[in-house]
Amino acid sequence: MSERRTPDDLELLRNLLGPEGPELSCEQCFAELDRYVELELSEADPDLAVPGMRAHLEGCGACAEDHRSLRALVEAETAPE
Repeated sequence: MSERRTPDDLELLRNLLGPEGPELSCEQCFAELDRYVELELSEADPDLAVPGMRAHLEGCGACAEDHRSLRALVEAETAPE
């Protein structure tokens, strides 16, 4: 008998297994966050320049919040008046 996996089951499994590729530590994330946000906003490929950052942000709520806050701050500072 085969069991059907729900989207919630698959998400839980992905969270338990972690990312397929490289992932940064919180310390590495903090050190690279400014550059990553600048690259995002310049429409460059931040994931190419900082491998593992996206995986870390997807798995770490604290760093994801830092990312959202920093990005919002930079966007607000660079927005035309």
